[in-house]
Parts: sequence; C-alpha cells; structure tokens
Amino acid sequence: MLIDLSGRTALVTGSTQGIGAAIAAALAGAGARVAVNGRSRESVEAALGSLGAAGGEFIAAPGDITTDEGARAVFDAVPHVDILVNNLGIFGAAPALEIEDEEWRRYFETNVLTAVRTTRQYLPGMVERSWGRVQNIASDSAVVIPAEMIHYGMSKTALLAVSRGFAKEAAGTGVTVNSVIAGPTHTGGIEDFVYELVDRDLPWDEAQRAFMRAHRPQSLIQRLIEPEEIAHMVVYLASPYASATTGGALRVDGGYVDSILP
Repeated sequence: MLIDLSGRTALVTGSTQGIGAAIAAALAGAGARVAVNGRSRESVEAALGSLGAAGGEFIAAPGDITTDEGARAVFDAVPHVDILVNNLGIFGAAPALEIEDEEWRRYFETNVLTAVRTTRQYLPGMVERSWGRVQNIASDSAVVIPAEMIHYGMSKTALLAVSRGFAKEAAGTGVTVNSVIAGPTHTGGIEDFVYELVDRDLPWDEAQRAFMRAHRPQSLIQRLIEPEEIAHMVVYLASPYASATTGGALRVDGGYVDSILP
C-alpha cells in the first residue's frame, strides 16, 4: 500500500521521543510536513536533529500544551494542521488508595484536556477545508484498567469518549476522528516502568519477559510492541484509504485486550 501524504501538515504532540517520535518519522516518511512538539526548545531541537537525519520535512513546535501559554506557542508555530496526533501523555504506578486529588487532576489535564485543547483549536479549520484527521493515542489500559495505575487507565478511558464525541461533531464533513489503542510498547519510559515492577538486577531481556508474564500475560504476541508498529496504524488512519473509519478505537495491542471489540 503506497500512502502519500504530500502537501499535508501534521502535528504530533509529545513527539521528541518514544512513540511520538516514531509517529513523526513515519508521517514524514509518507511525505507529510511534521511539526515536532516537546515542552522545551532544547528537547525539540535535539529531536529534529535525529529525526531529520533520516530525511523528511520537520518544523519545531515547542511548548508545554498543558498550559495556556505553551499551547499558544504551539498554535502560533503551526497555525493550520491537516493531521493532528494527540500523543502527549504521562503514566506511572501508584497504589490506588494513595493517589491524591492533585495527581488525579494532573493525569486528566495532561492525558485528556490537552487533546481537547488541540482538537478545539484545529478541528474547525479541518471542517472548513473538508478534510482532516484527528487521532488520539490511547492505551489498552483504557479497556483493561491496571490495578497499579487506575488514574492512568481512567484518563485513557476518557480519551476514548473524547474521540467518539468529536467524531460526532465532525460528522459528514470529511474529517475523521479516531483513537489508537496502543498495547505495552518498548520505549525508554516503559523500561523505567518495568523496573519499578520487577527485579532491577535482571538484564533487560529477562526483565521484559518477567514483566509480560506477571503483569501482561494476556498478550498474544508475548513481547513488547515496537513504537514503529504503532506508527504504521497512525499513518494508515491519516491516509485517504481510511476515509470511512471514524469514531473508532483501533487496536495495536498485540492481542492484549481479550475482546473482539474494544
């Protein structure tokens, strides 16, 4: 399948590393002009250096979109977007009864409200142009709430609802809105998380296997997903081939969620 996104501008939030960087690289590889976002100009410039080495057109869009000031800086840097990928998110383990109110708010504001804020900014222009793609990177934790991080699961469940609601708002306009349910993925952040739950003295390969056996035994591929595998789905959903897919929650979870539907 040849996907050509030439002439399209994409914004990927939280794209200086991990899944976000893989998505930015894949979209650029398909011909899109990609805005790379991170909290600081330094992190964005470093990411542009590594991403640009593989080719493609990238622009800097630094700014902390959890704040009004940071969001405005991003919107000023990228006034018009054809493809919006809301990837920014935080996660971490905590005993359920020890999560304070402020931490609940922080997860909701970072993982949910940032997606609402950017969608509210860019969706009207997409509707006016009769073409656009909004994608929210969710998680298997939205469906299978982990006991060790229910505040994270809650935020990703809310993100599924946000996606479905905005898809209805964009009904009949040529704009699609979807969620991508990512399963346990191999990123730097997940390595830290794995070592919070298994013996830190284990080599990485053994630690990964121990984590999957103890905490993600439902995985049908029995390994962590690579970020590029998430990016493949995002590129497809950004393409004209996915024009009839909207309001959905598409799974790249390695079969982790034990359900035919999300």
